[in-house]
Amino acid sequence: MGMQTGENEQGLRKILDMTRLMGIGVLGLHFYYYCYATFNDWELVSELTDGVLMNILTTGLFENFHTSKFIALGLLMISLLGIKGRKSEKMSSRIALIYLALGLGFYFGSYFVMGLKAPIDLISIAYMTLTSVGFLCILSGGTMLSRIIHDRLSSDVFNTENETFPQEERLLENEFSINLPALYNLKGRIRNSWINIINPFRGLMVLGTPGSGKSYFVIRHVITQHIKKGFSLFVYDFKFDDLSSIVYNTWLQNKHRYKVVPEFYVINFDDLTRSHRCNPLAPETCWILPMQLNRRGRY
Repeated sequence: MGMQTGENEQGLRKILDMTRLMGIGVLGLHFYYYCYATFNDWELVSELTDGVLMNILTTGLFENFHTSKFIALGLLMISLLGIKGRKSEKMSSRIALIYLALGLGFYFGSYFVMGLKAPIDLISIAYMTLTSVGFLCILSGGTMLSRIIHDRLSSDVFNTENETFPQEERLLENEFSINLPALYNLKGRIRNSWINIINPFRGLMVLGTPGSGKSYFVIRHVITQHIKKGFSLFVYDFKFDDLSSIVYNTWLQNKHRYKVVPEFYVINFDDLTRSHRCNPLAPETCWILPMQLNRRGRY
């Protein structure tokens, strides 16, 4: 199977080479016909070539000055379609297009040389030189296009961009939900998203080292959203008064939402000046403790 594929490639390469040679041959006939006087002065004509030329004239190839040039260019383009040059990262389409533009300019612009007032030999040499240079530039530009790497290696060497995926962008709310606003990267674009915790009663664990943003990203949203929804909260403020300030300000803004207006209390064992009074012991306990300390005594 591999040998058959190799034979097919070799056969295709031979066909393309033959097509290119046919284009060069047509261009050579074009030079021979339109610069015949110069070739005659150089004694490069013969009865054989003249006979071949007369037979070709019957095909209408030289009825128009540009017909044979277009045919030669078309054959060259066909041969370029199957070229598979060695890929190179240094090749760019800009350079290839410059070569093609220059080639087409020389190839068709050489026509105006024929109208110059100069010796016929110089005109013929200039015309054939410019046309040939244009032909070679087109060939070079087409070959460069085949060497361009269209799927270049991305600068994203760790494939981070291709590993992104669409995330939830809808805000899904209910009477118990916790909705955390977030940002995510999708194909190089930063988009807004929501982390919707629809049923927080099933469990919510917040983990992170000190200063990692647990309170900022999760806890404060839990507090503010549940106060707005009419919940009563018992908040343990490890770094007083970070969370207490959030609770107090949110309570002030939303206490009118409650059917029974709630109260705000702070129990601070470290700073009693910033704490409400509270007796954590039941009255029965206050009576039992002295009796246990002084069992023989009477009260």
